[in-house]
Amino acid sequence: MVYLGSLESLYACKDAAGIAGNFFAFGLFLSPVNESTEQFSGLPYIYALLNCLITAWYGLPMISSDNILVTTVNSSGALFQIVYVAIFIKYAEKTKKWKMVGLLMSVIIVFAIIALGSLLIVDFEVPNGIGAVLGVIQLFLFSYYKKSSRDDSTEPLIVSYSCTDA
Repeated sequence: MVYLGSLESLYACKDAAGIAGNFFAFGLFLSPVNESTEQFSGLPYIYALLNCLITAWYGLPMISSDNILVTTVNSSGALFQIVYVAIFIKYAEKTKKWKMVGLLMSVIIVFAIIALGSLLIVDFEVPNGIGAVLGVIQLFLFSYYKKSSRDDSTEPLIVSYSCTDA
């Protein structure tokens, strides 16, 4: 059996890992921003916003105890994502603007449903079956949208510039 030290040292390691995780996550949120949407999609910002909102909500003390570092980093991440979505909406074409505004409203509605639902069921045990059902739904959505994204993509993700004529 390995002795890991006192409980205080384990808490200090947990806090240090949480602070390091916050530092690195904060760096990831600081992605470059252009004043042109060019061929970029705003969907990653929308997905990241929903993820940050849900995770920040999860870290609140009234939902789960001792996860304040999760709330701090994801709250700042949500703010960054809101700014990125606003910039994208500002510079996007008219059709993309309305699509992004609709998706942003959907994110707000989904988050509100999750927040209210979690407040109402906080006293009940939520079985893992809900997670399994949501996982199956996620796989279905992935397979559905994967087909349509192949039709839209005309450029390769990574372009090789290696010289093969040598």
